[in-house]
Amino acid sequence: MASALQDELPSVSSASHMSPQTSNIEDEDIFASTSTLHKPSEMPGAEPPLSPTAEDEPLSTDPANWPSPLTDRIRTELVRRGPSRLPPDFVFQRNESDGRSCHHQYFKKTLVSGGKDGKKLADIFHEEQQPLLLLLPIRNIHLTISGMANWKHASTHLTSHENSPEHLNCMKAWKELAVRLRSGETIDKQEEALLEAERVRWRAVLTRLTAIVQSLAVRNLALRGHTETLLTPSNGNFLKEVELMAKFDPIIKDHLNRVERGTASHNSYLGHHVQNELIDLLSSKIISDIVDDIKQAKFFSIILDCTPDISHIEQLSVVIRVVSLMEMPHIREHFMGFLKAEESTGQHLASMILTRLEELGIPFDDCRGKSYDNGANMKGKNKVQARLLEKNPRALFVPCGAHTLNLVVCDAAKGSVDAMSYIGVLQKLSTLFSASSQRWSILKNHVSITLKMWAETRWESKVKSVEPMRYHGAAVREALTEVRDNTKDPAIKAEAQSLSEQVGSYRFSICTVVWYDVLSAIQHVSKLMQSSNMHVDLAVNLLKKTEQGLQSYRASGFVTAQMAAKDICEEMNVEARHFSYESHDEPFSDALRNLEIGFFSVVLDAALSAITERFTTLENVENKFEVLTNFPSLADEELAEQCNALGTTLHFEGHSDLDSRELLQEIKNFPHLPSKTMSLLELITFMHDKDLSEIYPNFWTALRIALTLPVTVAQAERSFSKLKLIKTYLRSTMSQERLTGLAVISINHSIGEHISYDAIIDDFAFRKARNVRF
Repeated sequence: MASALQDELPSVSSASHMSPQTSNIEDEDIFASTSTLHKPSEMPGAEPPLSPTAEDEPLSTDPANWPSPLTDRIRTELVRRGPSRLPPDFVFQRNESDGRSCHHQYFKKTLVSGGKDGKKLADIFHEEQQPLLLLLPIRNIHLTISGMANWKHASTHLTSHENSPEHLNCMKAWKELAVRLRSGETIDKQEEALLEAERVRWRAVLTRLTAIVQSLAVRNLALRGHTETLLTPSNGNFLKEVELMAKFDPIIKDHLNRVERGTASHNSYLGHHVQNELIDLLSSKIISDIVDDIKQAKFFSIILDCTPDISHIEQLSVVIRVVSLMEMPHIREHFMGFLKAEESTGQHLASMILTRLEELGIPFDDCRGKSYDNGANMKGKNKVQARLLEKNPRALFVPCGAHTLNLVVCDAAKGSVDAMSYIGVLQKLSTLFSASSQRWSILKNHVSITLKMWAETRWESKVKSVEPMRYHGAAVREALTEVRDNTKDPAIKAEAQSLSEQVGSYRFSICTVVWYDVLSAIQHVSKLMQSSNMHVDLAVNLLKKTEQGLQSYRASGFVTAQMAAKDICEEMNVEARHFSYESHDEPFSDALRNLEIGFFSVVLDAALSAITERFTTLENVENKFEVLTNFPSLADEELAEQCNALGTTLHFEGHSDLDSRELLQEIKNFPHLPSKTMSLLELITFMHDKDLSEIYPNFWTALRIALTLPVTVAQAERSFSKLKLIKTYLRSTMSQERLTGLAVISINHSIGEHISYDAIIDDFAFRKARNVRF
């Protein structure tokens, strides 16, 4: 191969005489950068493979791997690149026989004047540290045939080579062509201009196609249709967007004209394989930016939740929470994609999570928190929680606050017969009206809001199912009366009459007021806790206030509920002493007392008990970090004790996130705060504004870790809404890679807005890069 070089490279100047008719560069690879020689991969009637094969690697910088003979195109590209340089810290391999090796001094020439000039004839070294291969031949050694390993006489051989006429002639030809290429004075400069124009055109086309894919992905719209042919019905949103853009954009219009005329060769880049590649490139770039943010933040927490999709495949949503240090500290929860859970065991799920983090280059040792629902495969012995805790004890488990509040209400409802009976009436009302369009129309004529079902897993539905009865009970009862009078079905007539009597009873009105007061208080806290800016100390404070509010309501709420229920009964024109049609023989005072004991007290006691029981873990985690917010009011002895406890929590296998003794001194010397009670987020913002992170590094680190701890899995649950929009009944065969890519683009759309399309196209060009085949 090297012998062929001595025949080819001296004629390098012939590239300047290449005519346009003899050029074999195809127009499909014009969009790529000139740093990689390539050839389009798409063949007629087929899309390209997603991964290049071994023979499709870019042209090597090692002459030993260059094709033979060299074409004008490759020769021009080599001159355009210039000589390849070795890094100054490169270590050359020594010969086993005499222990000698190549040296960096061979690449410098000492002049008579004392200066040094770099040699550019031998700047290429094999990646596997094989003997040095020189670029040009000489007459009396075989450097270009078998290389050189005789480093004892290397200086003599190299000097002889440099002074040879062959070398000097070739270098003159090399320099002449390099100058012409830079100045655009080659004979084929017209073709070079055309090639550059084609590069610009292809990049413009791909920029628009990438923007269309991103726009459709952000809006969760399907890209493909029944066909993939331009200007045909049902060819999908992607092609329709291309056709629409062609009406106003001359670049896309020209591209479609070329496709229709068949002058765009066999490539249009409008097929579904290219869509998949663009989706993958966009999502990969977003994930790359997120990983950079995570690595800069260092400490992170993971949020996990599972749900089955339309194809009955269990999807594990992975969210990573960090305190981002870009510009100013703020909490961010990044969606990292869906993982296909083939098994629901704790061991398999834990293995999936660790493997995914390893693929992303995120060390699990930096994890400081975990949060997931209380599912059987998540929490407990031999489950995800225990297995991840074995790997990293500093990854503290924080139960999902939103799930816990939902379970509090469920426990309260199941503890009372009257509560379950009330919920049953709500379900019957929703079923009666929603089962018929005529009855639904009657309901809409009386009320402006609709009746909702009480769902066990959907929090919002609970308070929404009670709200119409709290403020529109009279209108709902009138709708029931109209249904009863207009229907001819005796079963519907009886059902409407029964529900009308129950809705008009004093018992039902009291239950409505109590349930709405309890659910409204808990809903307000639940919505606050679902914010990504929520942190453990603020969450615990909210829960304590909720508990105190429920205790206060437990003491006097029943009397208040009776007064509100009387107003509802007056609006419905029914007697407030009409307790229930089922208990007309029971004295009113006894019925009222039984309702207070059997419903009101049971519901409130069950809710208070559930809050106390289920938030113990969250309070325990908050107690580990409470020194960060309570230090102004702590005595020295207690302050030292809590600092030591925090240092122990963040210590594992000889590694610690902070020095507890230094933390104690930093807290004692901390400047005066503008307020006696500041949250973790307010404290870290205060430190950032005052630029105190370098002065109090341990306190700064402790605040970042505390804010990293998640409070709910709300972000993971929100991703399920996107999952249902992306993978629908008509898109149930979507691949896992496409699903994850579309979800990443849609959920992290704020990050995607700042992505450079040029970087995407460069990556796309690299994937399409192909060597010239001989």
